[in-house]
Amino acid sequence: MTPIPYLTFQGTCREAMTFYADVFGGTLDMMMKPGDAPDFEVPPGKEDWVMHTGLQFEGGGALFASDDMFGDAMPMQGSSIHMAFPTADEGRAAFEKLAEGGDVRMPYAATFWTAGFGTLKDRFGTNWMISTEQEPA
Repeated sequence: MTPIPYLTFQGTCREAMTFYADVFGGTLDMMMKPGDAPDFEVPPGKEDWVMHTGLQFEGGGALFASDDMFGDAMPMQGSSIHMAFPTADEGRAAFEKLAEGGDVRMPYAATFWTAGFGTLKDRFGTNWMISTEQEPA
């Protein structure tokens, strides 16, 4: 069994997931709108929101997401998505893209356990932990 994080947005799902596909690579396998679902009454003003999408990563794993059709989703709290890159430079590049317009909590830097690690909340409200599999120098 492989856990798949499922993110919920307030009308920015398409923009966020397209951005994540650019940052991490991979393929968005669908962008289902609410009107594409059978027997689903689309809330007014949410016709172009995303009911479901999935980002399939090239090395395995996935990230699912949707816009909140019912207005009761809370912003991401108490958890982060961890992504480990083969090299510190690849980790830094992803971290810097995610940090644009976001809130850096711990700047990306070498630590005693890895050649690169940092934490942030991106401009969409998603918490990330970015690291590398590269050993510290």
